[in-house]
Amino acid sequence: MTATLVELTAGIVSSHAAGTEMSSEDLIQEINRVFTTLKKLETEGATAAEGAAAPGAPAMPIKKAFQNDQVCCLICGKTGFKTLTRHLKQAHDMKPGQYRKQFNIPASQSLTAKNYSEARRKAANENNLAANLEKARAVRAAKKDAAKPAKPAKAAAAKPAKAAKAVAAKAVKTKPAKAKA
Repeated sequence: MTATLVELTAGIVSSHAAGTEMSSEDLIQEINRVFTTLKKLETEGATAAEGAAAPGAPAMPIKKAFQNDQVCCLICGKTGFKTLTRHLKQAHDMKPGQYRKQFNIPASQSLTAKNYSEARRKAANENNLAANLEKARAVRAAKKDAAKPAKPAKAAAAKPAKAAKAVAAKAVKTKPAKAKA
């Protein structure tokens, strides 16, 4: 792990030195300061990061996360999303239902930006997608009905025969009435 810290230190200091003039003493001090900071973060930061990233604690208030123009992830705090579904699956391997449950988000709260949802709704209305969907459903239902075998007629014919057999069986089991003399 120390080699990684050395590599990180070298990368950070070289980036800093590329944009800023430094003497050799300044460079050595910068290397020591960055290495010490990284080492401190590695030992102390690991326990602090685990405590900060508690599974139930949101990264920001829920009201702030759902804005008109963007949606923010409550797990990692990343902002700028139009919709959270894809980010939740890729970054956190989580389904929207699990996310809602973890942060007690009501089902009425959309996981998309309000402006994005309105734009999609407007486009759907302009393109008459509701009517097209209804037509497609009607065609699918007609195809499904045409593909079904004629079982209902056969079953209906079988029911009266069974009912007649049941009535006949009951008649046989009943005792004949005694004749009065």
